[in-house]
Amino acid sequence: MVKNGILVIINPRSGIRLKPNIARLTRSVLDNEKFDINISMTEYAGHATELAKQAIADGMKYVIVAGGDGTINEVAKALIQSEVAMGIIPIGSGNGLARHIGIPLVIREALHIVNNEKVEKIDYCEANGHLFFTTCGVGFDARVSYKFSKGRHRGGINYLRSMMTEYLSYKPETYELVFEDEKRKEKAFLITCANASQYGNNAFIAPQADLKDGMMDVAILKPFTPLDILPISLQLFTKKIDSNSKIEIIETPHLTIHREKAGEIHLDGEPMWMDKTIVIKTIPAGLKVLVPQNRKEMDHPLQVLFGFMFQQIKTVRNFVEI
Repeated sequence: MVKNGILVIINPRSGIRLKPNIARLTRSVLDNEKFDINISMTEYAGHATELAKQAIADGMKYVIVAGGDGTINEVAKALIQSEVAMGIIPIGSGNGLARHIGIPLVIREALHIVNNEKVEKIDYCEANGHLFFTTCGVGFDARVSYKFSKGRHRGGINYLRSMMTEYLSYKPETYELVFEDEKRKEKAFLITCANASQYGNNAFIAPQADLKDGMMDVAILKPFTPLDILPISLQLFTKKIDSNSKIEIIETPHLTIHREKAGEIHLDGEPMWMDKTIVIKTIPAGLKVLVPQNRKEMDHPLQVLFGFMFQQIKTVRNFVEI
């Protein structure tokens, strides 16, 4: 029996969780009768992309990435429009793509999905030629992402701290938005283009977003008062943000954003600097991904909210103990 080649790319710096020996666990859980298993560790930014490209050249059938959304982005952009499917072991701080697809955060369970070999095609998007697979955005979340990337600690509680600090000084900007058949000006707190439904950590900015519909959900959050913060936050984590009057969500395959000056943008949570004109488009069914055989039903929104709160309490407690 000829085994399928499989490369597991591990980012040892992803996330905030203490990790078991992922390489050893991978070799024990993956089906050695099916797969010829190869494992590589990333050593620097962009290394995952290089490893994934080499995996294609070597004739691998699957590339499995153990990391967060940033590492997944590096691997996925090498695999687009190829016959090689990507698997995910979510060990990042947000895990937005894995959560949307329904991949468990338990490493052993995520590896079993690879053994089952169920593959689906999903969309991806481009912003001025730069690829993203979950969300990209301008405005407040891009500013927070940039500030967060400069901090020493990862995790949801630190992201929330960055949000609160930036909110006190942030001024909403005016954007010109060009859709398929419409042009408009909007003063917005943030604009998020969502291929997947959430940023990560079950923060659902576009609850109805679908990875396989050839569209992105553009979420426009209008300026709001401090009194709106609590309901917006609750709705963000209970998949109800689209019911808030301060937000508008538009489905479109492409969007052009004109802003007053160049500035920050985030792509799958990773910040970068981009020109004042940003052309964003969806590329349908361009990436093969290993997915669960039977996706579990999503938790009730209140379970999601309280689960997130409990996760952050544990993070604070662990940080204090350290």
